[in-house]
Amino acid sequence: MKVIISGCGKIGTAILQSLIKEEHDIVVIDTSANVIETISNRFDVITLCGNGASYDVLVEAGAKSADLFISVTPSDEYNMLACFVAKKLGVRNTVARIRNSEYNNSGFDYIENELGISVSVNPEFLTAKKLFDVLSLPSATSVENFLASDMEMIEVVVKDDSKIENLPLYELRKKIPRKFLVCLVEREGKVHIPNGNFIIKAGDKVGLFASKTDANEILKYFGYNKKRIKSIMIVGASKIAFYLSKLLIGAKSSVKIIDIDEQKCLEFSEKLDKATIVHGNGMSQELLIEEGVLSTDALVTLTGKDEQNVLMSIFANNKNVPKTITKVNREEILKLSNELGLDTVVSPKQLVADLIVSYARALESSKNSKIETLYSLFGGMAEACEFKILSNFKTTNVPLKDLNISKRVLIAGIIRNGETIIPCGEDVFRIGDKVIVITAEEPVYDLSEIIG
Repeated sequence: MKVIISGCGKIGTAILQSLIKEEHDIVVIDTSANVIETISNRFDVITLCGNGASYDVLVEAGAKSADLFISVTPSDEYNMLACFVAKKLGVRNTVARIRNSEYNNSGFDYIENELGISVSVNPEFLTAKKLFDVLSLPSATSVENFLASDMEMIEVVVKDDSKIENLPLYELRKKIPRKFLVCLVEREGKVHIPNGNFIIKAGDKVGLFASKTDANEILKYFGYNKKRIKSIMIVGASKIAFYLSKLLIGAKSSVKIIDIDEQKCLEFSEKLDKATIVHGNGMSQELLIEEGVLSTDALVTLTGKDEQNVLMSIFANNKNVPKTITKVNREEILKLSNELGLDTVVSPKQLVADLIVSYARALESSKNSKIETLYSLFGGMAEACEFKILSNFKTTNVPLKDLNISKRVLIAGIIRNGETIIPCGEDVFRIGDKVIVITAEEPVYDLSEIIG
């Protein structure tokens, strides 16, 4: 596809890197000559220095024949205007980064339709929802929800004293009478799609495909018995902190927010009357202890500085705070997260990039199947894709055991009429089914390509 990206800050660059891997034809626009020079030196893409909402610039970028236009500058209004102009020029699909909560209300559908915006993305809310899902299941390091079903993809590390250590997976399935599947195992930096004879070891990171209602019972068998998180301390009065606090307060959790900026504290006090707001430096160990970090259920570090977030989380880990979540954007720190002993690390820019890649793949879908959602797993080493089977799919009503399904993937689930089937050899694909595919090697763009 021909893709135009307007705005190449942290999020724009993450989107660019992800779409390059998908082998799209990309043009980058930015108002900063320094940014354009950096992008030109790092990536083999066409670049333009100029206003992405300008008619002339968009014409020069090839908007009249582009398949997808993405505007992710810091200005919501700029992004909306750029999408409007791009759409008028003939771009088929547009994506706008829109952060202001005032735009993300019930009336926003009207604005999207009038401006021709295909998809709007709020990175801060997207991140807050991700954090909320993890806090709702504190034993997990990451949680992905499949919207069409009651299933989750849960990443969890196997403890030394776990009952499942040295147990083959076929035995594990017998011992736990719940709906689940072990889809992925990361060991010594390599990700495996395990078969029934695979033996779990302590220290393995395991990807569980499980029912939301059964998840806690399954995790208890894994050796985790963490209670529901009731008190959360957040450092950094950011937009993510605001959205997350709203979700947590709605779930009847106790929230305390610490920030060094007095004005931000005053603003949060007005907007979040049910949260406790503390003006102070979260990097101060004395302050954290004084404000109750040793008795809180979770610490979430959301300042604008990765290093500070990491150091505060390491301090909390050393003080045995039950759950820590760390916001990190810099690639070099993301790669070191496991070695640093961090519990859960979240990158807002990567969440947005994954969403855009999912949407771009959906636009390229064949008449056989359509990708509806895509989740990056195990730090990008694996993917979960949700495909919808369309009317021209050729291998419906054939038992899976009779299909030549690629060994590089796992069919984790079939969603039919809102119910999820963890498939066996006798199950079949039907028109309208949604199929969840796990891969740890090359990405899957179409369901037909994995069936020989």
